[in-house]
Amino acid sequence: MTFIKSSGRVLKYGLIIFVVLFIVLFFVQKALVISPPDIKDKSALNYPLEVKGDSLVFCGDSWLHTNSGGVSELYIKGAPFEMGVENGKLTQELAGKQEKYFFDFIETLIPSKATLQYLKYFIAYFNKDLDDYISLDLRKEIYGISLFASDDFDYVGEKYQRILNYHAAHDIGHTIQNMNLVNCTAFSVQNEYTSDSTLMIGRNLDFSAGDNFAKEKLVVFCHPDSGYKFAYVSWGGMVGVLSGMNEHGLIITLNSAKSGIPLSAKTPVSLISREVLQYAKNIDEAYSIINKHDSFVSESFFIGSALDNKAVVIEKSLDSIAMYDSKESKLVLTNHFQSDKLKNTDLNIEAINEGCTLYRLERTHELIDSMKPFDIQKIVDVLRDRNGKDNQPIGLGNESAVNQFICHHSIVFNPSKRLMWVSKYPYQEKDFYAYDLNVIFSDTFDVTTQSTVVDSLQIASSDFYNSGGVNGVWQYREMLDSIQSVLTTKKDTRLSDLFITKFENANPDFYLTHYLLSQYYERSQEYQKAFEALSDALSCQIPRLVDKQQILKRMEFLKKEGYVK
Repeated sequence: MTFIKSSGRVLKYGLIIFVVLFIVLFFVQKALVISPPDIKDKSALNYPLEVKGDSLVFCGDSWLHTNSGGVSELYIKGAPFEMGVENGKLTQELAGKQEKYFFDFIETLIPSKATLQYLKYFIAYFNKDLDDYISLDLRKEIYGISLFASDDFDYVGEKYQRILNYHAAHDIGHTIQNMNLVNCTAFSVQNEYTSDSTLMIGRNLDFSAGDNFAKEKLVVFCHPDSGYKFAYVSWGGMVGVLSGMNEHGLIITLNSAKSGIPLSAKTPVSLISREVLQYAKNIDEAYSIINKHDSFVSESFFIGSALDNKAVVIEKSLDSIAMYDSKESKLVLTNHFQSDKLKNTDLNIEAINEGCTLYRLERTHELIDSMKPFDIQKIVDVLRDRNGKDNQPIGLGNESAVNQFICHHSIVFNPSKRLMWVSKYPYQEKDFYAYDLNVIFSDTFDVTTQSTVVDSLQIASSDFYNSGGVNGVWQYREMLDSIQSVLTTKKDTRLSDLFITKFENANPDFYLTHYLLSQYYERSQEYQKAFEALSDALSCQIPRLVDKQQILKRMEFLKKEGYVK
C-alpha cells in the first residue's frame, strides 16, 4: 500500500515536472527564435526562373551555369535581399542536397537522436543573439536564401534561423569541442620564388564533412550594389567566404587555429571574411575590418593583395589580434599562430605540441624551397603533395600531409592578373578550372555566348588520379569502415587472412592501418601480433600526440600483463 502511494506521488510530481518543463521549453524555444529582418521591397520574390538550355538558368540579373566539367557557377547581382532571393531560387536544389549531406555527416558524429535534440537547444540558446553580430545587409541576403530552404529539416528549426546558424557551423564545431574537422594549408610565393616574379597563392580547404558534401561545390561571382565585386568558392546556401578574391586582387582564405571556448555568440569568421572581400581593397583595410569584429573562434586570415604586392596573415584570437609578415618572398600558413604576439600563448603551444600543424608547415617550406621557381602547375603540385618531410611516404590520408584526401576545394590565385584556378572533385586531384575575373566582371560579359572558364589555362588531372590512385584511397576507406565495424560490434567476428593482407598492402605507411589491426588482434587474443602491429604503427608518422600516447599505452599494457615478452 505504501509503495502504491509513493508511486502515485512520484507519478503526480513527475507529471507536474514534465508539464513545467514542457512549458519552459516551449517558451524558451519561442524566445530563442531569431526574427528575420523587415523587408520593405519584396518584388524579387516575383522574379521567374528562365531556363536557357541544359546548363543555364536565369533569375533577374543573376544566373546559375554548369560548365563543361560539371562544376556549378553562380552569378548574383543586386541589393542584399534581391541577391539572396535569386541565389535561393537558383540554388534551391543544390542547397537542399548540401543540407542533407551536412546532416548525414552530423549523424555519423552524433548518432543519438536524443543528443541531437539537446544539441539543437544548446545551439539555439548559444546563438540566441547571433543576429546582433551580423550586418543587416547580410541578414537580408541570408533571409532571401532561407525562403527557399528545404522543408525536410524544419524539425531542426525555422528556415531563417537554420540558415543563419549554418554560417556559424565552422565556429560551433570549435565551441562544442576542438573537433579537428579543419586542417588547412595555404602559402604564397613571389619575386625569386616565381618564374615571372608575380605573387601567387595556393590553398587547400581541408574541411572534412564527407565526400558527398565536397562534390557539389559552387563557384560564386558576386556583384553587390555596394562595395566591390568578388568571387569565392562555396556551396549552396552559404554566403560566408572561406576562399575568395575581389576585383582589386585582394585575396582572403580562412585557416582555423586552436581556440578558447566563447561564452556567447559572436560574428562567424566566414562572414568577417565576406565583409573583407566586399569592402577591402588592400591589407590595411582588411585588417581594419577584421579588427572591429568580435569573432566566435580563433582564426588566421591569409591575406594576399595585388595593390600591396604581398601576402600576410592576420591572426585573431578571442581577445587579441596580430599581423604576421614573414619578410620573405614566401609565406606558409597551416593551423597555428606565428606572430611574436600570439605564437607563445598556451593554446597555440598546445596546438603545436599535440598536433601536426608544425610538421605540415615545415613540409610545405621544404617543397617550396626545392621546387622554385614556381608557375601555376608547381603551385598545384604542392597542393597535391601526399608525402612527409624528406619526401618520405607517410600513408594516404595522413593529416601531416599537405594533401589529406579530404579537400572540399583547392584553389590557386594570381591576384595581379585577377586569375583563379578551382579544383574539380575529387579533392585536388582532378582538373583545375581557370577563371578570369576581369572577363566575368566586365560589363560586356555574356554567359550565353562566352565561356566562363579559360580553357587554355586549365590544369590537367594528376598522374595519381589518372592511374587510379584515388580509387585506391576509396577502397582503403571502405576496408577501414569494415574493420571499425568489426571492432565496435559485440559479436566475435573474424577477418579473413586475405582481407588483412589486402588491408595492410592498401596503405602500409599509414599508422592507422597498423593501429586498427592491433586492436583487432588484441580483441582476438592474438597478443604477439597485436604488439607487433603497434610497433609498426609507432614507426610511422603519427599526426597527433594523443594517438602516439595511446599506442605506447597499449604496448606497455601488453608487456605489463605478460601477454608479450
